[in-house]
Amino acid sequence: MGATGLLVSDFVISFMWVWSGTLIKVFVYEVLGLGHGLWGETVKCALYIIDMFFFAFLGKLTKGGSYNPLTVLASGFSGDFGRFLFTVGARIPAQAVGSITGVRLIIATFPHLWLGPRLSIDVHRGALTEGLLAFVIVIISLGLGRKIPGSFYTKTWISSVSKLTLQVLGSDLTGGFMNPASAMGWAYARGDHITKEHVLVYWLAPVEATLLAVWIFRLLVGPLKEQEAKKKKSE
Repeated sequence: MGATGLLVSDFVISFMWVWSGTLIKVFVYEVLGLGHGLWGETVKCALYIIDMFFFAFLGKLTKGGSYNPLTVLASGFSGDFGRFLFTVGARIPAQAVGSITGVRLIIATFPHLWLGPRLSIDVHRGALTEGLLAFVIVIISLGLGRKIPGSFYTKTWISSVSKLTLQVLGSDLTGGFMNPASAMGWAYARGDHITKEHVLVYWLAPVEATLLAVWIFRLLVGPLKEQEAKKKKSE
């Protein structure tokens, strides 16, 4: 897929991602009327996992389309400088615009809905929380992205359960976004997308955590690849 097609995929998938989360909550809480009890949360988590399988399939179908800037940023850090510039200058803005557009349409369609998770702790602990969550999910994504044994479904299952677990852990603190584009979509709707808290917690901390995760992953995995290459040459 060409650069333009990839940008369109990022925009559309990001748009669909913010909508999917909202529709799941509307279905569970309003249509089924299950509330926030055990059954309601169980059904919601099951639907979230199915949802992540669907978006993983979309990413495979579009050959790289993504709704999360951290995913493409990790790939951009691992590539050449041209790829990095394309990621930062085009792909991430496309994802952010897709999320903002999706949230604005959600609010126009469901004006009674709340305006997304908010930061419920101070900015420093919020940045640490989002940074740790981002670091863990990027490490997992990089590990699953390697050519290791396991089918698409097995890797997607591991990734989905990991993301859901981390999201639950951070939901009462920062919302557990691990996705700057989605966070910006809801922040833009509230009008606080250019505040210090939003930039530090939902952009700077996750981006720095992604850079650290890529560096550590290279440090740990790189030497192993070099050793394997040397062994193959010697053989």
